[in-house]
Amino acid sequence: MNSRKIKLFTTAAIATILLAACSANSTGNSTARSANTDSNVLRIADQGIFSAGGTVTTSEGTFDPANQWEETGAGQTSHVDHANVLYQVPEDETEAPMIFLHGYGQSRMGWQTTPDGRDGWSDYFLKKGHSVYLVDQPRRGEAGQTSVEGTISTKTLDQRWYTQFRIGRWENGQSKVYDNSQFPNDEESLNQFFRQMTPDTGMQSDMGADYDNEVVSRALAETIDEVYKRTGKKAIVVTHSQGGVAGWTAARYTDNIGAIIAIEPGGAPSTDSDEFKAIVEKNIPVTFYYGDYIDNGDADIQATGMWQAMRQTAYDFAEAIEKEGGNASVVDLPKEGIEGNTHFMFQDKNSDEIAAHIEDWLKENVK
Repeated sequence: MNSRKIKLFTTAAIATILLAACSANSTGNSTARSANTDSNVLRIADQGIFSAGGTVTTSEGTFDPANQWEETGAGQTSHVDHANVLYQVPEDETEAPMIFLHGYGQSRMGWQTTPDGRDGWSDYFLKKGHSVYLVDQPRRGEAGQTSVEGTISTKTLDQRWYTQFRIGRWENGQSKVYDNSQFPNDEESLNQFFRQMTPDTGMQSDMGADYDNEVVSRALAETIDEVYKRTGKKAIVVTHSQGGVAGWTAARYTDNIGAIIAIEPGGAPSTDSDEFKAIVEKNIPVTFYYGDYIDNGDADIQATGMWQAMRQTAYDFAEAIEKEGGNASVVDLPKEGIEGNTHFMFQDKNSDEIAAHIEDWLKENVK
């Protein structure tokens, strides 16, 4: 009896579903077609994760398969110092691929979303027809396996980086953003921002002083070459902050960079450097983006003078590249009428406006 009731209920449910499906087929096709052509719908044709670069270290001795818990690791290998790359390819791929490299204390997460939960730049550029490749650099995030020992600091340093990133002043236990700030400064967004900080498994310093640019730049170059193998196209390399250093050096190790977009890098190569020479010889278009609170920053905060000096290296670099017949520019957002941006302009509330500015630069400067 109970069995029959279940069967009857199931039959009735199936009938209801079939009726609903028929109704949808007869009246809902236009809605489905509309969704298929909606420019706000992100359609992914392919996605995945791969590793690029790195080395394999081997310990002395012989591995004993009957004693795999032997403590010294004798005769065993470790695959280390590679980049980890998450990629997505849009259904309508019409533009050059883009590779994104984070800065100090960060991971690829910063490109994927914003502290207040909006779409990150990876989604923005996917919708514009670019495939995107989001890098966790060696010894960071999902590429944490390292050949050198590091120290994961437990120091309480949120406010150090809040200040250095030009978000505002931290006073009396509260965030005081600068006037006209675009930073999403509600309590939950601030909480999300701080929680995206990611330790480096190969550093002893809590200031990034022992950052291994050679390891990172070679892994980035391997990533760039792998993207070229997969797409047949030179990639647009987008770097942020400390990651900018690797972007310059990677130009020495690959011929497959289509352009470099440096978002507030810590500095630019000097004119007598191998990085500068490689960019000139390979005719790589370069642009820098800098936000607000540099010229008008708080004079009592060391970060203000630091950012003025770092931005000046970009102006010097661009001028020198232009003299060599190359293509380089510095976008000072306040001078473009775009105000209120922090060091994390790709997570500020007007991040789409800046992404649109970059897309326009690409169309004008990159074939």
